[in-house]
Amino acid sequence: MPAAGSVSLAEPGRNCPLCPRLVAFRHKAREQHPDWHNAPVPGFGPNNARLAIIGLAPGLQGANRTGRPFTGDWAGDLLYETLIGFEFATGIYEERPDDTLRLVDCRIINGVRCVPPENKPTGPEINACRPFLTASLAEMPNLRAVVALGRIAHETFLRACGERPARFTFAHGARHTLGNITLFDSYHCSRYNTNTGRLTPEMFRAVFKDVRRFLG
Repeated sequence: MPAAGSVSLAEPGRNCPLCPRLVAFRHKAREQHPDWHNAPVPGFGPNNARLAIIGLAPGLQGANRTGRPFTGDWAGDLLYETLIGFEFATGIYEERPDDTLRLVDCRIINGVRCVPPENKPTGPEINACRPFLTASLAEMPNLRAVVALGRIAHETFLRACGERPARFTFAHGARHTLGNITLFDSYHCSRYNTNTGRLTPEMFRAVFKDVRRFLG
């Protein structure tokens, strides 16, 4: 594990100093909730997976609390139910990192590793964290498919690959070819999107049905 304050290629250290606003928010959360994770959230799942799911950032009471992506909030309920349904995960999701849930041929990586205020990272924060995304993707030799959860995840993934987002328009259900990797777009599985009807469980499952057909 990296020493406090250090920066590794694929994962920030626990006290990553790169984004002052996020550092201040992290310190405040540690004071208020000393038993929470309150640190950059590492990727989840095997590096030899063929599928990568790119999220936006940890939720305050979800991954920032539990230390595992999409664990402990509504977005995780829908995501992990869907992954289990399409055999990209096994076990039982119980909203805690020590449950029996395991990812199969799938890895989840957030574009921004630290929780941002109001779930909204700034452009400079997204840019500062992108090298970790690039390094994480480079550690996946079998990568063939990527699901981007939302426009920001779509754009930061493309930039991590050295592509210009203007060449690949984000749209729910869209598919883009980048060499030997296929990018699948989805609206983010947030409570806001599902409560407003922007994203239904059926719409979300349709994306992963497409991915499963592609990977076989």
